[in-house]
Amino acid sequence: MRARPLSAPARALLAATTATPSRRRLLRGALAGGALAATGGVLAACSPKGMAPQAGASTRPACTATDLSASERKVSFGNWVQYLDVDENDEKRHPTLAAFKARTGIEVSYTEDINDNNEYYGKIRAQLGACQPIDRDIVVFSDWMVNKFIRNGFAQELDPAKTPNYRRNLLPSLKARPYDQELRFAVPWQSGLTGFAVNTRVAKEVRTVDELLTRPDLKGKVSVPMEMPDTMGLLIASLGKNPAAFTPEDFDAALEKLRKAVESGQIRRFTGNEYVQDLAKGDVAAAIAWSGDALQLGLNDDKIKFVSPDEGLLIWSDAAVIPVTATHASNAMALLDHYYDPKVAAELAAWVNYVCPVAGAQDEMVKIDPELAENKLIFPDDAMLAGVKAFAPLGEAEEKAYQARFSAVMGV
Repeated sequence: MRARPLSAPARALLAATTATPSRRRLLRGALAGGALAATGGVLAACSPKGMAPQAGASTRPACTATDLSASERKVSFGNWVQYLDVDENDEKRHPTLAAFKARTGIEVSYTEDINDNNEYYGKIRAQLGACQPIDRDIVVFSDWMVNKFIRNGFAQELDPAKTPNYRRNLLPSLKARPYDQELRFAVPWQSGLTGFAVNTRVAKEVRTVDELLTRPDLKGKVSVPMEMPDTMGLLIASLGKNPAAFTPEDFDAALEKLRKAVESGQIRRFTGNEYVQDLAKGDVAAAIAWSGDALQLGLNDDKIKFVSPDEGLLIWSDAAVIPVTATHASNAMALLDHYYDPKVAAELAAWVNYVCPVAGAQDEMVKIDPELAENKLIFPDDAMLAGVKAFAPLGEAEEKAYQARFSAVMGV
């Protein structure tokens, strides 16, 4: 099943501007039924390409690979599954990447190999800690993991001269991220909101966290994210506490609610992106969910709704970073800056349906799809943003302690 197609005028506009007809992104895997702490004490000059000490970001020593961008016109980009526009006639082709190659001559190797922050970080942390290449020039993590990535000295610094669109067009609301206030290391890829997704073919709407965790008709039909900040952020809010400024006692009280829901069988499982498959099939009736996923599912099935909990929505960002072992940093910066052209950002947002981090993209979206331009889950207004909450940035010791307790309840 495909998502609702763009209108004929929208197709004509995209054909004229990018020579690539587009369609709302299809949740192919879902609808077809398919598909921690870093090592310290790293050494300089320990990779085949050669490394040099990096200053800044962390109290831990770090390293930076030699930039081969001038002689090697390529870049390797690792991202979350289905987080980029796709050509409706060729699933391996991404129109915005094709436009970048046509403009710059830089070849992009794009891989959808990230499903969960901890899982992916666990695969690469030892290599990064030893200054060994991970064969990626760009990786995308959620903001709390980007905080850890920067803190451990694993991110290369951005060159302001090579990222002018980013510095000019980043939404003002994203310029005060506590882990990167000077915009030195991380480029927001997309933002989003955490709330509930409900398959109303299976169950009536869910309005509160307590309903989700205790309502008898939902027993065994609830999923929650493996991402600790998303799940625990909403549970902390359900106590009337602020997830941006909670105490250890608040966390423990919220975790106890989660433990009871797990032990009672209310929660079917903890998931990464794959929860959309269960929700689409009806195996899950309600989930703590990300806004873009729910919006895309709803375009294909109007019985799937995104619901703002009575406790409020959480807001977050996924940001791109350039690992210290990346050997094509300048090419990576050029690619990231490409996505801060409002026209390109609008084309991407028309497919992924998450909160667009680029100022000016809403005006460009009007030309592509006026309905999406008015969608507050993609372009939230000030009134909506005034009511959202964020999860507190954690120090290393705090994060390790909270994650261990959360993982114990997950059973991992």
